[in-house]
Amino acid sequence: MKKHSSVAISLLFSLFVSVLAQQPSPQPPGAQQDNPPQDAQSTPTKQKEDVVRISVNLVQVDAVVTDSDGRQVTDLKAEDFEIFEDGKPQQILNSSYIARATLAPRTPATAENKNAPPAPPVRLRPDQVRRAIALVVDDLGLSFESSHYVRDALRKFVDEQMLPGDLVAIIRTGAGMGALQQFTADKRLLYAAIERVRFNVSSRSINAFAPVGDEIRLKVPLAQGTDGTPRLGADLVASLIKQPGKELNEFREEIFSVGTLGALNFIVRGLRELPGRKSVVLFSDGFKMYSENDGSQRIIDSMQRLTDLANRASVVFYTIDPRGLQPLTMTAADNLSGPFAVGNPKSVTNTFGDLAPNELMADIENRLRDRNKEFFESQQGLSYLAQQTGGFLVKNTNDISGAVRRVLNEDGYYLLGYRPDEATFKAPGSSRSFRKISVKVKRPGLRVRTRTGFYGITDEQARLARPATADGQLYAAITSPFSSGGVPLRMTSLFGYDAKKGSFAQSLLHIDARKLTFEEEKEGIFKGFYKTRIDVMAITFGDNGVIIDQDDRVHTIRLPAEDYKRSVEAGFVYSVTLPIKKPGAYQLRIAVRDTATGRVGSANQLIEIPDIKKGRLVLSGITMRGTNQSLAARTAAAATAPVAGQIVSQSENKIDNTDPQAGRAVRKLRGGMVLEYAYYIYNARMDKAARRPQLETQIRLFRDGQQVYAGKVREYNGAAQAEGGQLVAGGALKLKDNIEPGEYVLQVLVTDKLAKDDKYRMATQWIDFDIVR
Repeated sequence: MKKHSSVAISLLFSLFVSVLAQQPSPQPPGAQQDNPPQDAQSTPTKQKEDVVRISVNLVQVDAVVTDSDGRQVTDLKAEDFEIFEDGKPQQILNSSYIARATLAPRTPATAENKNAPPAPPVRLRPDQVRRAIALVVDDLGLSFESSHYVRDALRKFVDEQMLPGDLVAIIRTGAGMGALQQFTADKRLLYAAIERVRFNVSSRSINAFAPVGDEIRLKVPLAQGTDGTPRLGADLVASLIKQPGKELNEFREEIFSVGTLGALNFIVRGLRELPGRKSVVLFSDGFKMYSENDGSQRIIDSMQRLTDLANRASVVFYTIDPRGLQPLTMTAADNLSGPFAVGNPKSVTNTFGDLAPNELMADIENRLRDRNKEFFESQQGLSYLAQQTGGFLVKNTNDISGAVRRVLNEDGYYLLGYRPDEATFKAPGSSRSFRKISVKVKRPGLRVRTRTGFYGITDEQARLARPATADGQLYAAITSPFSSGGVPLRMTSLFGYDAKKGSFAQSLLHIDARKLTFEEEKEGIFKGFYKTRIDVMAITFGDNGVIIDQDDRVHTIRLPAEDYKRSVEAGFVYSVTLPIKKPGAYQLRIAVRDTATGRVGSANQLIEIPDIKKGRLVLSGITMRGTNQSLAARTAAAATAPVAGQIVSQSENKIDNTDPQAGRAVRKLRGGMVLEYAYYIYNARMDKAARRPQLETQIRLFRDGQQVYAGKVREYNGAAQAEGGQLVAGGALKLKDNIEPGEYVLQVLVTDKLAKDDKYRMATQWIDFDIVR
């Protein structure tokens, strides 16, 4: 995919002269509006300790204790527990109960109104994260039926069960690394992820189990007897009935199972970067741990590696079998009327007497028993995975939404620690011997769920070696579901549309130059300049995890001494514009590596590209900045923008004399600044007589999810445009000198009074920024 420099969004600031005349600046937020109510600012206690620790001085595990009714017990002391390693009692050094962090309920800024425009999503700070939840859909192992039930359960979770402070990701095992979206509290992105949960044609089956009779339909032509009737020898008939493809099917199931476990392994590696105890809810039709085929050892080995990694990453697996209550007797899908059916006068077996009817009936009964056996055996892997990590399996229930509520309803857990002896990490013959852990509670009638053990190596030894090559380090950072901060990055991806070239996504990446290594040139034409070298890798993924575009570059940056000082202070902006042909959800992932030190930073963002051709009202991404100049001074200022694909100094982007940190890539504004914003409006209806649109615009400011300011609804006074053309809009907002520092969101609302469908009458867009002192 060819990259290009799009002027659509870049030129918006040069249009501020006309825009500001169209839309008078709203009044600044009032003092009380700038400060959210005190009861909305409750901050939970942040847990700094690792949940699971395995070292020569301490082994610490988490445990959940429930009573006979499944209610959690929270008042136990260290003396109430017993902990064993390989059957040997251990002295408990510490015991504490960690309650689930909660946020105080927020007071709505306005009365609830179902017809009110949607509020922008809340960007959670680390101390606001109540639960980190990965909802993993094993579309490599889901039947067509199960996919439908899982999709409904996911919608209900987002609609009814998702709480303030929840950080959620919806991930498909069959979608590749591009499916590992960033964790988000944005319900809009979660709904988009749910829509992509569909039956995977590469999955193991269409139904929960294969109908009886499918495997005995004739797959080869029959020889003709002397009387013209079909003839098939008894040996060949028997081999067909005994499933000639059984070994091939088992091998196929093992490959899918190992693929599922590999995807889960990848997810856990990303989750370990998050603090605290993490929950993974796996929806799967299951997989067998053991079979007659020796290849099942691949599944066992993959499972053991996964559970050990999950335990060290403080990840708990809860598994849900969405097949629910299955009729394991005869069903309408079973084929009992084929050429081998009892009583069929044209049956090969009846004609030649190769197999007796009672033998066929016995064979069908055996197949029903095998189906029952395979169904329950397929739950082995789900049960093992949950049990080994301290979770549990939910099975044989048709209430999948209730199952999700149950597994996410745990209020807290105990941390239990003991000092291991030297033999724990010095097993004879192998340092990787598995150490079994069991926990018991002395109080009668209580049940304990905890991790069942670990391999005899410390966390330090188990830590993965860093990739040796630059490409390997970039790739490791870019394939992580989460951002890394060796080189701090901030990404802003904006949607735009060009009438000739179509839709595009423009991404601005701010690079903190303080983490880059500069060297002064001592000779040559660049003597006195400062030089740094960085490696950049950018990959764009489609909604199915397929790579849409990839770009690898090495940049050498040379700056004069004066520009070097300013650039280290302000950072750099890396700008990439990608044309995108099809509407949908896309992810851009970028990693930057300082060549001298090997420090790597990464960032990722998911962006929705709407379908402009549907004719619905659509807004481009919002570009904004903060300025210290007066409106009169800004009228004469000419805005410039970075060229796509180049590294430029933020200080060279001479928009005005304000703090470079207030530019459109970083957006760190201060009190007293003027906040300028601009965007495009697409598909606005036109009044045929006046040749003008009839639009209303409004802006709103949010802080920590609460509305702190709402501007007046204003008529759009843009110039006449052709039907379907694009309109430029924007405005300015003077910030109060004493505005409260924090994270803010600017939301734009545009209403088309001429739209025929009320559902698509309003379009919204938002962008986040920070207020700093």
